[in-house]
Amino acid sequence: MKVILITGASGGIGEAIAHKLAERKHNLLLVARNVEKLKIQCNEMAEKYDINAQFITADLAKPEMAEQIFTETKQRGLEVEMLINNAGIGSGGEFSELGLQSELEMLQLNISSLVALTHLFLQEMKARNRGTIINVASMASFVPIPYMATYSASKVFVRHFTQALTQECKPYQVHVMLLCPGLTKTNFNSAAGIDGKVGQRLNAEYTGSTPLQTPEQVAQEMLAALDKSKHYIVSGRMNRMASRISALLPNAFLAKSLASSYRRK
Repeated sequence: MKVILITGASGGIGEAIAHKLAERKHNLLLVARNVEKLKIQCNEMAEKYDINAQFITADLAKPEMAEQIFTETKQRGLEVEMLINNAGIGSGGEFSELGLQSELEMLQLNISSLVALTHLFLQEMKARNRGTIINVASMASFVPIPYMATYSASKVFVRHFTQALTQECKPYQVHVMLLCPGLTKTNFNSAAGIDGKVGQRLNAEYTGSTPLQTPEQVAQEMLAALDKSKHYIVSGRMNRMASRISALLPNAFLAKSLASSYRRK
């Protein structure tokens, strides 16, 4: 059975993408940590959209999980025709004051598990001469962000890795796309521990003056870009403008400005 595998699918952008794809009658394999949420999602989507929706419960902050997910797809007889590496988490605050283990687990989730899943499923896609891989980075990948140093660096990796892989995969008819959302109305801040003062200092609070997208808007822009066979999409008009401006300014200047703004607040 052909399926689309989506990590981080139990909420936010991942959940919105799952619904958009289910509307198009794609069978889904959802991956996240919350087993109860996944059960409810799969049952609801199978009934509403008349598709096959399965799930695997996995914590991708653990190194062994990518291999276990790949093995499980083989045991279930599933062909992953599209891989969407959406799972990720952030952190905020002074780097030296953050927990080392949590920072390392974030790197495992944001980088290592993404690389592992991509490597495992890409080999099969190349052999078939078809497939799609979508990696979710962030607007944070365009700027070194003091007080979100590890998170922003992890998303730079995702952006560069994906854009390089795009070219490697062209001879094999495997389409690779990078999605860079901006600040989106999800539980990202609370999961990252940047609620309240830290979020305000990072200009990452959900205020009326902050340009926000809903997960549904991000998912819709992603699918529109995929329909046009694009390899790269920054979601949101204001975010696209910001990414162009940031490309014109030195990283050192941007980092200094963001650090000064944080400390003033």
